[in-house]
Amino acid sequence: MQTPDDRKYTDQHEWIRILESGDIEIGITDYAQDALGDIVYVDLPSTGAVVAGGDTVAEIESTKSVGEVYAPVAGTVSEVNTALDDAPETINQDPYGTGWVYRLSPTAGIDDLDLLDAAAYVASLD
Repeated sequence: MQTPDDRKYTDQHEWIRILESGDIEIGITDYAQDALGDIVYVDLPSTGAVVAGGDTVAEIESTKSVGEVYAPVAGTVSEVNTALDDAPETINQDPYGTGWVYRLSPTAGIDDLDLLDAAAYVASLD
């Protein structure tokens, strides 16, 4: 299982990467995509959607179940990964790269969030 050190993680199996622009990129972890199984559809948010921290922003459907992707903080959806419309399995193939789900312009900083580093996230899975 991959867990890159250059990201932060939530206890709901999402990863967060801070971009140079100040936006954050969000996707699901390798663990989460493996637990979901073969991903067949991603219900992406609308660009420009304003969300509160904890809101469900996207849904990922697999052959086994449906998983939700949450907003770690309040903000505005700045971009969505439209490539997932035609190839949702990209999340299975490359969850930390081309399988990102959406980008968010946070309303406030993310320093106060209770995020895990890679080692703490892996430890939480035991």
